[in-house]
Amino acid sequence: MKSVTFITNDKNEKIAVQIDFKTLDKHGSAVEDILDIIVAERRKNDEDVSWEVAKKEFEKAGKL
Repeated sequence: MKSVTFITNDKNEKIAVQIDFKTLDKHGSAVEDILDIIVAERRKNDEDVSWEVAKKEFEKAGKL
């Protein structure tokens, strides 16, 4: 995708991405999909939480 720049560290590992606002406006849903994939990949080894536990936590926080 044009107007997308990857920021790398001194080991040439990608550590950030910079997206031009015009590109974001034009391809916003594709960018959101990519971000969803990145978040899912980062969380794939997280501990599972049952709906009951999550619901109680949301209710306690006033979000449900």
